[in-house]
Amino acid sequence: MPATAAKPKRVVIDFPEPLFEATEHAANELAINRSSLIRRAVEQFLAEMERCKLEKELQEGYLANAVSALAAANELMGAETDLA
Repeated sequence: MPATAAKPKRVVIDFPEPLFEATEHAANELAINRSSLIRRAVEQFLAEMERCKLEKELQEGYLANAVSALAAANELMGAETDLA
């Protein structure tokens, strides 16, 4: 859901001083306000979490099917040598 689709919610968070300073510096460098920077960071973090979740599910699927895939490959290898 896009950030502009729903009424914004105010969130109060505490930052250690070094993280706050780095956040301020990055926001100034990007010419955006702190809230926009933090929203972008959270959006990117959530997208990365979703990508990692999908990769894990794919990996689990490949591993679950590895035995049958290997058996099929071995059958094809056998069929190839039968033709020769």
